[in-house]
Amino acid sequence: MGSVIGKIDVEVPKHRVIEKGENYEIREYPECLAAEVTYDPTTLKQGRDGGFMILAGYIGAVGKPNNTKVSDQGVVEGEKIAMTAPVITQETQGEPEKIAMTAPVITQETQAGEADQQKKLVTMQFLLPAQYRMDNVPKPTDDRVSVKEVPARKYGVLTFSGVADDTLSQQMLGKLTSALQEKGYKITGPHILARDQIHEETHT
Repeated sequence: MGSVIGKIDVEVPKHRVIEKGENYEIREYPECLAAEVTYDPTTLKQGRDGGFMILAGYIGAVGKPNNTKVSDQGVVEGEKIAMTAPVITQETQGEPEKIAMTAPVITQETQAGEADQQKKLVTMQFLLPAQYRMDNVPKPTDDRVSVKEVPARKYGVLTFSGVADDTLSQQMLGKLTSALQEKGYKITGPHILARDQIHEETHT
């Protein structure tokens, strides 16, 4: 949604392909950590993609990283965190350590009630490199960022190329949903856009 697909040359989450067919692939992903921010896109200059710079600041992709980490000697020191791919977006109703970015960044929308109206919130995630656990991951210094454990999960995946706007994303989601249902899979959670892929949590 709103991004142009390009070559991914950073770490991607480890996964095992357990089935592959026309318009779908079933993948198993192990547990991992994710840096996450939830926000009202109308309050940020970049809108729906505004969470990217917040999370990029946490891992140190742009300037000084907004995090701290205690070394074995008990001293707060910096460490750059590598970026992974993709960035995941979901939509539903001391000195810093620099973290490598992984692919994906994950975004999801949610609905939040406020007074007599509903506002749409966006949650964006950077999946962190496999080396990090809750006991060694750098702590965010930006209160908007949290680090959470992502459990092992199984997804139905459709990979596509092009500009991932709403029209193309919905078209690809329809293809994936139809393919999974035809094969007898039950969709158990909301879909997520991993920039160049549509994922839906499934089980048989």
